[in-house]
Amino acid sequence: MTVDNFRELPKTPGVYLFRDEKKRVLYIGKATQLRSRVASYFSGHDSRGERIFTMVSKAKTLSYEETDTVLEAVILEANLIKQYQPRYNVDLKDDKSFSYIALTKDDFPRFIFVRERELLTQEKKYKRLYGPYTSKQQAQTILKIVRKIFPFHSNAQNTEKGCLHFQIGLCPGPYEGGIAKEEYRKNIRNIEYVLRGQKKRLITTLEKEMDLLAKEEQFEEALKKKNELFALRHIRDIALLKQQKERNEVQSKGRYECYDISHISGENPVASLVVFENGESKPSQYRKFSIKHVAGINDVGMMREVLARRFRHEEWKFPEAIILDGGKGHLHMAEKLFEGLALQKVGILAVAKGPTRKKVDVFASDIFPPNENIKQDKDLLEKLREEAHRFAITFHRKRRAKDFLSL
Repeated sequence: MTVDNFRELPKTPGVYLFRDEKKRVLYIGKATQLRSRVASYFSGHDSRGERIFTMVSKAKTLSYEETDTVLEAVILEANLIKQYQPRYNVDLKDDKSFSYIALTKDDFPRFIFVRERELLTQEKKYKRLYGPYTSKQQAQTILKIVRKIFPFHSNAQNTEKGCLHFQIGLCPGPYEGGIAKEEYRKNIRNIEYVLRGQKKRLITTLEKEMDLLAKEEQFEEALKKKNELFALRHIRDIALLKQQKERNEVQSKGRYECYDISHISGENPVASLVVFENGESKPSQYRKFSIKHVAGINDVGMMREVLARRFRHEEWKFPEAIILDGGKGHLHMAEKLFEGLALQKVGILAVAKGPTRKKVDVFASDIFPPNENIKQDKDLLEKLREEAHRFAITFHRKRRAKDFLSL
């Protein structure tokens, strides 16, 4: 159909593809409700920036594929992005936010998450890869849902001793003799069916296995297959619906700057500044800083120097908020600096890995409060933080190499 006929789209979950006049795929997206999602591109209220605006202006036709669930829409989107690598989706080679689900080569294989950048050196470690997923959180939710139906071992150690997942039934205990290797591999096979978007084929396979078990009077195993079939046919993707709703509501408008410090024991200290506008990175506006006035291991002092130097450049466009890769010490330092510089209307956030290193802690200033959009958009904050870290690390390595060659 032509893009003008988007109102004919169904009100169901699915995936949509924008194509140009030569039928080339420009952009692929997923939707919990196809008609309203695609309509947002033509409402004048879409805030995803110049890249998407340009894409829509070039789009001539629209195709779509309905799915039974949001989970299947997320999986189908990832598989189609991998197939077509559309120009206006985030570049697969450069974007650091894309995640993959990887199947390991262990005796009892397990599923783990890997970032795009890790695949450059580690892809051969894995048996198979599924993705790319534009949201790691959604990829995690997919595995969380299917793991309740088909349990698998997730511990890097070859044991289930002390494993909470084993205790609550999410791991079948292959190393404790809780499941035969053949049955365990069937669980892995079944999850791979789901990740390939082959749910109907999986249902057919399970029905045949159930019937065979019943004929062989293995009624307990047949009942297990029946329960798997019921769960598969009634997948509840409420968590994915909630995530999609939050992402649609929190379209972070405006300009944000994120800063990170990089050094080794105080040697060759440098800093990075990365810029995102309306959720899109702006590499031409990135900046590098060599630390000039702070010696030793003093990240807070180094960050203060960078911020003071940056905000002397009044010709640079000011952000709505700055994000510092650091904790409360960084936050309080920036507040005092901003008070001294008489800065106004620039919010301050500090973002740091929590004590468990499994989640990000976000500290917002009460004196220089950032807007609610950026405070709530954890995906964008993680993107900003990772991009600032990558940019700082790259610059630091170049500095070290230069110093080494000059010896």
